[in-house]
Amino acid sequence: MPHLENVVLCRESQVSTLQSLFGERHHFSFPSIFIYGHTASGKTYVTQTLLKTLELPHVFVNCVECFTLRLLLEQILNKLNHLSSSEDGCSTEITCETFNDFVRLFKQVTAAENLKDQTVYIVLDKAEYLRDMEANLLPGFLRLQELADRNVTVLFLSEIVWEKFRPNTGCFEPFVLYFPDYSIGNLQKILSHDHPPEYSADFYAAYINILLGVFYTVCRDLKELRHLAVLNFPKYCEPVVKGEASERDTRKLWRNIEPHLKKAMQTVYLREVSSSQWEKLQKDDTDPGQLKGLSAHTHVELPYYSKFILIAAYLASYNPARTDKRFFLKHHGKIKKTNFLKKHEKTSNHLLGPKPFPLDRLLAILYSIVDSRVAPTANIFSQITSLVTLQLLTLVGHDDQLDGPKYKCTVSLDFIRAIAR
Repeated sequence: MPHLENVVLCRESQVSTLQSLFGERHHFSFPSIFIYGHTASGKTYVTQTLLKTLELPHVFVNCVECFTLRLLLEQILNKLNHLSSSEDGCSTEITCETFNDFVRLFKQVTAAENLKDQTVYIVLDKAEYLRDMEANLLPGFLRLQELADRNVTVLFLSEIVWEKFRPNTGCFEPFVLYFPDYSIGNLQKILSHDHPPEYSADFYAAYINILLGVFYTVCRDLKELRHLAVLNFPKYCEPVVKGEASERDTRKLWRNIEPHLKKAMQTVYLREVSSSQWEKLQKDDTDPGQLKGLSAHTHVELPYYSKFILIAAYLASYNPARTDKRFFLKHHGKIKKTNFLKKHEKTSNHLLGPKPFPLDRLLAILYSIVDSRVAPTANIFSQITSLVTLQLLTLVGHDDQLDGPKYKCTVSLDFIRAIAR
């Protein structure tokens, strides 16, 4: 059995807590445990690794895959049935439609000899989807140990807090365990642990340090960072492989990798380019946008009003508020061009980057550029939210309690031209 410290990094406190809750195999464990934390904080990995390493009987179910009550209950029962009948090698598929049937069948399945005297663990990943199912499902799982009179623990893995789950009528309270985000030091340690055997640990750690220096401010997702590390490492090693630099020549290695990391920054999370296509890009030293069919931005399809909202957002981001009257009013009267205005208009706003703007300014520009009359309905506001979700707009926040939300447009002029066509 491998040492957990070598397998699960930077989660010593959480592993220790879970081991204490699990106890011995034949002991009654806590009826339900609720584990929450942001994406890629190690919840699923730690739980699976711990249960596999300790060789505890467990069932792992993803609530995204099992999107109906019947699918979820049958998946749990059939996996448990395979566990209990693994010695004979024969098992029959179980059908189950209600939670009452589930409790009855669960008693039968766990009465098997190899499951009778030890705790059975049911792990429900993406547990937030349980809230969309029948009202009795969550309270039932929380009290499954009591209802079935069996030694069972249900673990809920979720990205949202327990308070968002708790029913108004009340329920059995689970043990709540929080997985905090990885710090930059934790990420450095975890990513450095994946170093290829043909290179020294110090060399790979220096590469990870450079990678985190570039991407940590925009991306803290361990899975995405690990993908970026694997994708860009061959380019970082290139001068060493060619004999143009040594492993300790960090300055030359940085100069070689810097432009390629900037290219990768344009497609963080989007995965517009597959690994094989990215290798071709690196070899040809071309821009990602030049490969046909690789840029999702240039081929994105948006609803009718979303296109106008995005154009309005771009105009609001790159034009000062004082110019709105001149650009969007037909009879704005004479505008005095002062020396102050001329002096500052010499600098292109595109070089200064997008500026935040309030929601009412966005809507005012939208109404002026759309020919037909647009009512400020829920449909318009939901499309603004969708653009934020797609990361085409960024929600900056509130300046004070009285001010509304502010946004920034994150797309380029080429993208605006493409959707304007």
